[in-house]
Amino acid sequence: MWKFPSLETIQSVVITGGSSGIGATYIRTMRNLGHIGFIGNLSRSEPDRFSQDSRCQHYPCDLSDGDALEAAAGDLIRDLETRTTGPILLINNSGFGSYGRFDQLSRDVECNMVNLNVRAVVDLTARLLPLLLARGGWILNIASVAGWQPTPFMATYGASKAFILHWSLSLREDLHGRGVGVLAVCPGPTESQFFRRAGFSDSVLPGQGQTADEVVDASLAALRRGRSFVVTGWRNRLLVMASTRLPRAWQGPLARVVLQRFRLDRLKKSAENRADG
Repeated sequence: MWKFPSLETIQSVVITGGSSGIGATYIRTMRNLGHIGFIGNLSRSEPDRFSQDSRCQHYPCDLSDGDALEAAAGDLIRDLETRTTGPILLINNSGFGSYGRFDQLSRDVECNMVNLNVRAVVDLTARLLPLLLARGGWILNIASVAGWQPTPFMATYGASKAFILHWSLSLREDLHGRGVGVLAVCPGPTESQFFRRAGFSDSVLPGQGQTADEVVDASLAALRRGRSFVVTGWRNRLLVMASTRLPRAWQGPLARVVLQRFRLDRLKKSAENRADG
């Protein structure tokens, strides 16, 4: 059986979107691992206190801009070639979502979402792949439970995460036996900036979401076991199990009812909070 590089052998980490949420938690976790000698972050904002660590290098970049990604990736690859050795862990974490009927959403925002959630992941992975194949390592892609079924009111986001999920599983097979593992991570609602950017006043449903630490811990445990994908959290695993067993024709209508209700509940709670304040 083929053995992928273990987490303990990883010497360099590259992450996108490490300035907040799950990405910031990955960086904090990696900085606590003594064997990691280099951490490169690509995002518009530099993570908090990132530059204070000599192992860390920030590459300011709007990943949805192809030219900006090309320039940042060039600088990153030169640093990896001159400053580092050994296996590499690439964490494609950047992404955002929106909520609403597609005809009511901004065309520019939806297209930008595809650029960031899909094109940037493929682009950066392709640029780093020669180095990964030469040294060995892992590609960890943040997908979502939204990628397992249709997501009315979040149509572009759900479809982008479905792409990441299936692309990751396919890429893993393309790289079979070549020293590079691929893991698709599928969290559900997580405490981060995601929901605020999507138009919600609160981050997750109380008591039902996960913390970023829980998502990161589950993903690294799956990486250690050599898994191809992981759905984090037992509630999310039940959701995926149930939704994927429904007839395809039922999945969209049921998701529409659930996601519409989700939004109405959030609006009601926000109004109540404003009234209490």
